[in-house]
Amino acid sequence: MRLVFAGTPAPALPSLRALLESGRHEVVAVVTRPDAPAGRGRHVVRSPVAALADERGLEVLTPPKASDPEFQARLRALAPDCCPVVAFGALLPQSALDIPRHGWVNLHFSLLPAWRGAAPVQAAVRAGDEITGASTFRIVKAMDAGPVFGVVTEPIQDHDTAGDLLDRLAVTGAKLLVSTVDGIGDGALTPVEQPAEGVSYAPKVTVEDARVDFTAPAFAVDRLVRAMTPEPGAWAEFRGARVKLGPVTPEPGDALAAGELSVQRKQVLAGTGTGPVRLGDVQAQGKKRMPATDWARGVRVEPGERLS
Repeated sequence: MRLVFAGTPAPALPSLRALLESGRHEVVAVVTRPDAPAGRGRHVVRSPVAALADERGLEVLTPPKASDPEFQARLRALAPDCCPVVAFGALLPQSALDIPRHGWVNLHFSLLPAWRGAAPVQAAVRAGDEITGASTFRIVKAMDAGPVFGVVTEPIQDHDTAGDLLDRLAVTGAKLLVSTVDGIGDGALTPVEQPAEGVSYAPKVTVEDARVDFTAPAFAVDRLVRAMTPEPGAWAEFRGARVKLGPVTPEPGDALAAGELSVQRKQVLAGTGTGPVRLGDVQAQGKKRMPATDWARGVRVEPGERLS
């Protein structure tokens, strides 16, 4: 089939590569978000998907909105049979959805109808889910509510960050997306409507969502920090300034007050609503990420000082 691939960030790359290398389909163009400032220097850069498309000599479409008439005219001219989508990052109006004869097929990193929305992996880690996965479905007007073609499952390990889990799902999900596109082309797949029960939502994560509440139980602090790693990064305040926190580990031991720091020779503990957690890496504003013990020695934590 003729395909126009839509995606933006790095987790979409395994799927684009897999479709390019499938040997059964022709990717004639990609649709991605416009170039945007990134990094400390805020230099304008191409999206990861656009950069790979440039390498492969593919046409790159960067409409400001998918409703843009010029974009839709070009999409009609390309005459795709199907538009596979992985983390495109923009809403698709019905006028765009109607262009490919087999519609737009999204790879979503959850077991639908669980965790519809922009941040399903973070939500699954934060909720303490033991199993998650990826789903392919036909995009409809309602958010992530279209009929499902296929799923793969993936266990969530005790120490998984959202980044770890997303890396695995991007690879296994790419295989699912290719098999879904194959099945659509063969006429062998019929999507199944999602059940009405079990719907949950995972809205976009904000920086404020990533603030650690040390009055919460240790397991909840652990899950939150892992869910916010690497983006946007869990954080707390120390002496009135933000510090980013890498994954923590719940530890047995005497209770500390919420956020209270206990600096020991080989570890730094912080109190929670239950037992302490051992801090991993810490990154102060304008500084490099470093082990918590190095950070604590550098700032000379005083007895009774807290993260808040």
